[in-house]
Amino acid sequence: MDTLNDPLPDAKPAILHICRREMLRPLRDQILRISGFDVDSTLRASEGLSMFWGRHYDLVLIDVEGEEGIAEAEHLCSEIKTAQHGQLVAFVCNWRVAIMTDCPDEIVRTEFNPGQFVGGVREAVARH
Repeated sequence: MDTLNDPLPDAKPAILHICRREMLRPLRDQILRISGFDVDSTLRASEGLSMFWGRHYDLVLIDVEGEEGIAEAEHLCSEIKTAQHGQLVAFVCNWRVAIMTDCPDEIVRTEFNPGQFVGGVREAVARH
């Protein structure tokens, strides 16, 4: 199965991607865009929260870099869920971080495999 090229619904799902890693964020954004998603992204959680208020997103995707990033990601998730309970939030993280948090609706586990990343995002959007 080629998850990078599987068809999406007619309307492009909108994703807010919050990722503190300068080198990784544009690469993930590009992969999501060529896979049929409408992507807005930022490096800062505070800017991400402002962007969240500006439009509807089908998914808020928060990159959690290591155990030290869990507290900030959980705080952001909590702010979003308090403001809009039905908003779908997913963390992108490795398996170790995934077992340490339960805040998001979904976990996209990846050690950076583009197909696995897009497949996880698609599954999260499709389930909700």
